[in-house]
Amino acid sequence: MSLPLKFRIVNVFAESVLTGNPLCVFEDGRELDGATMQALALQFNLSETTFVLPANDASAVRRVRIFTPAFEMPFAGHPTLGSAHVVRELAECGDHLKLQVQAGIIPVDAIGDVWTLQANAPTWHAPGLARAQYAQMLGIADEDVLAGALWVDTGAEQLIVPLATAGAVERCSPSAELLARYSVGAKRRGLVYVWSRIDDERIRVRFFFDKRGSIVEDPGTGSACANLGGWFIAHADPLPLTAIVLQGDQLGRPCRLGLRVDASKRIFVSGRVIEIGRGTIQL
Repeated sequence: MSLPLKFRIVNVFAESVLTGNPLCVFEDGRELDGATMQALALQFNLSETTFVLPANDASAVRRVRIFTPAFEMPFAGHPTLGSAHVVRELAECGDHLKLQVQAGIIPVDAIGDVWTLQANAPTWHAPGLARAQYAQMLGIADEDVLAGALWVDTGAEQLIVPLATAGAVERCSPSAELLARYSVGAKRRGLVYVWSRIDDERIRVRFFFDKRGSIVEDPGTGSACANLGGWFIAHADPLPLTAIVLQGDQLGRPCRLGLRVDASKRIFVSGRVIEIGRGTIQL
């Protein structure tokens, strides 16, 4: 293969040029097989890399495959928003579009460079862990952990754990061994999303996952933000609900995510996308 493959680098949930969660978007993945896509995702070594393809569902403008450096994802929030930003220009389709991902058809809308996706309806189940096990896994005190942890799935299953204070969120230092042992869901394992309210408008969150026996922290996780919306639905919190979700500050990559759950229990996640570069790669 000797095709010059065009790609773009965008930052998602960004408030300025060098903030947010970076994403590589390949404009046309039609000549690539899954193994090559996976190898390219490892080459760039970002949280995710996406590949734009023709849709095989007539309701979607494009299909998108999403890869971490290690595996393909059925859905992820920041790759969906970042890819939509690129597809709007490629397809000249305007500010209202639908993308096809493995998890289904995701509606995405924009006002300028601020993009909003509508997540799938959530499913959930309760893990069988004691408060002390969460505390040990997260490296915090027992009293820092609140009741109500759930595995939630709006497209990508994650363990959602409420903590008592934003300070407890900031103090988390998970154990890779205990995360692998205790964080076991129906579809995924070795990951946890912790959160606490700062005030009525803002929520502090962090997302950790195991990568080959080491703990990695993600700067901005749209799928987990959607799952947090599912957590509020599961616990019958008053609706409608809106919040600004703060993530990534500990990594020097502050991300600002908008979460909205309307009275009909529809979940929306939003954030600004900023393109910072384009290039080609030769295979």
